[in-house]
Order: sequence, then C-alpha cells, then structure tokens
Amino acid sequence: MKLVRALPALALAVTGCTAQVSDPAPGDPPAVQTGDVHPTGKGQSKVSQQRVRGNGISYHGGPVMLGTPNVYFIWYGGWSNDSATTILPALVPALSGSSYEHINTTYYNGKSQHVAGTMNLAGQANDAYSRGKNIGDSDVEAIVEAQIAGGSLPEDTNAVYFVLTSADVQETSGFCTQYCGWHFDYARGDGNDIKYAFVGDASQCPAACEEQTTSPNGNAGADAMASIIAHESEEAISDPDGNAWYDSRGEENADKCAWTFGTTHTASNGSLYNFSGNGRQWLIQRNWVNASGGYCSMSY
Repeated sequence: MKLVRALPALALAVTGCTAQVSDPAPGDPPAVQTGDVHPTGKGQSKVSQQRVRGNGISYHGGPVMLGTPNVYFIWYGGWSNDSATTILPALVPALSGSSYEHINTTYYNGKSQHVAGTMNLAGQANDAYSRGKNIGDSDVEAIVEAQIAGGSLPEDTNAVYFVLTSADVQETSGFCTQYCGWHFDYARGDGNDIKYAFVGDASQCPAACEEQTTSPNGNAGADAMASIIAHESEEAISDPDGNAWYDSRGEENADKCAWTFGTTHTASNGSLYNFSGNGRQWLIQRNWVNASGGYCSMSY
C-alpha cells in the first residue's frame, strides 16, 4: 500500500482516493484520513471530510498476521556513518507489546483470532546497490527475493521484509511525489506468500515525507522513516494480502489516521514526540481503533 503526504505546494497528481474525517472518540480530535495502496493501486491525498458510521472499517474475509510476526530490515544503498542503522532497529522492540501496538489487537480473522500486538526484529541484511540507484516496484520485490534466495534472510511467511533505501536511491514509481512508503505481498515459486514493504529515506524530500526537520533522535530522515515503518507495519499485519481490513474507500487502518499524531510532547532539542520506548522518543502516526465506533489513537 502506498503512503503519501500530499502537500498543496507539491501539486501532486492523485487518482482514485479521497480523504475523510472519521468519527473520533470523545475528547479525541477529528482524524484526517489519507490512503495508501498497493503498488498497482491508487495514490493518497488530504482532501475532503466525510463522517463514517460504525467502526468505520470492515472485514473482507482475508487473513491477518497472527502470533508475533517477524520484521526483517534490508538496508539498500549506502548507509555507512548514518545513525538510521541504530535508530530504526530500536523501533521494532519499542513498538512490540506497547499500548500503541495493542491497537492492532482490535483486528481479527474469520475465526475471531485476533492480532497479538507484538512483533520481533528477527534479522537485518545489507544490499549495496545490487539493482542500481534507480529502482522500481519490481526491483523492490527482487531485492527481497534475492536476500531470501541467497540465504541472507530466511523464508518467513509470518513476517514483513522492509526494504529501506538510502537518500541517494530513487524509487521511480513515485517516491517523494506519490508516496513515502508502501506494503505489498508476492508468491514465491514454492507458493509461499511473502509480505514486504518499501520505505525510502525521507531526508530526500522533507516537505513531502517528514513531519518535522528537527527530530527526537537527531536524524530527521530516519525519524520520519520510523513513522512510516510504524504505519506500514500496522497495515501489513492487519491486512497483509489486501483482502482483510479496509473501509468503503479502500483505506486500511493506519490510512485512516495518516499524518495525525494526537497529543505531543517536546523533546530536549525542541522537536515533538508522542511515543517513548527502548530509551528513545518518537513521533509516529496514529492508528485506527476498531472498537467503540472507531477512532484514531496512540493507544488501546
């Protein structure tokens, strides 16, 4: 699914998607809904407002990721001397078991088996420009497949493989102009379903993909990537194949709260944060609670 922060100054072309304000919980500010979609789907922008009924999101029969899904990071490009390689691995254990991650326990499959609200950083790998500095959606999939086929990472059907690209890598299908990140899945030759995601270094386009240029961990590009990783992981776990949880507009749970952050606090360097964990502070996008009428929140 593709996540974009569409700003008027960027004059982005977006098709097939509108945004909406969803019914908030009492005392919770209205949440602007923005959508992100699979590589072959529509884009996302912030536009009109519309009320929704019920919990504002529906189940369509597909699987969710149960138990403790694994997360794998593939560092694509050049990452030497970049603090992102320390900052981003700290995010996954911070999220796991947190009240933020517990929001995803409101999602379940056709057997009423609920998402566990945990995740595990199970491995990392490096890829120094094996497919060049200009890559497309098919290259992202190929980067994941190469790591699995080559044995650097295991074949894991209960996992999300994140391809994280350095600031000098262009994802030519629209990174920075049409999206900031996305998630998708593919079937390997053995029939196993692999879930993966793309997140580019947001320092490449701070106006489009960063919420703030001074950040809690001193690396605005990496901190912005953390927010997008949180967003895409919530969606990949609750809607891994694009046929489980989404609303009448095709928006997944995190889409409904994209680029909203709720109550924030001020870090020592003057930046904002709304989540703490693993000895760090983060500013991450809220997620949609599938209960009590539905609302955006940082906890459940």
